[in-house]
Amino acid sequence: MEILDKIDRKILSLLQVDARLTIQEIGQRINLSKTPVHERIKRLERAGIIDRYVTILDKKKLGSLLMIYCQVTLDRQTRDAFADYEAAVRELPDVLECNRVSGTFDYLIKIVSRDMETYNHFYQEQLSVIAGTLHISSFFVMAEVKNSTVVRLE
Repeated sequence: MEILDKIDRKILSLLQVDARLTIQEIGQRINLSKTPVHERIKRLERAGIIDRYVTILDKKKLGSLLMIYCQVTLDRQTRDAFADYEAAVRELPDVLECNRVSGTFDYLIKIVSRDMETYNHFYQEQLSVIAGTLHISSFFVMAEVKNSTVVRLE
């Protein structure tokens, strides 16, 4: 049984592009009245398919922010080591994303920092001192080519 039908996918596609659309505006775009649109959105929220509504900031307009990707290797690849590392990383506000990956390192982390000095302090005082960290390679973003939060639903 499929969780999402065609109408759900249309609603989600619209909300991904502009979460401020009113229920009436969504209904007009998909040719559905307000009540079924509202009920569908509430069902998608209850099911956890709609996780949360956020505001996306324009990083360039906030000033010169430095974006960094870090490849992190732990000294042990055990369930407990992963759990401890992940709990520690969740507490770091400069970390935007942290993903455990397969391959030659354990985690790929996306970080935004004000500048190199601020990142260096974060690296030395917070990131590199997490228990179990063996190696960190930092990669500095020179140009952001594409940045999207839209998940294709076709």
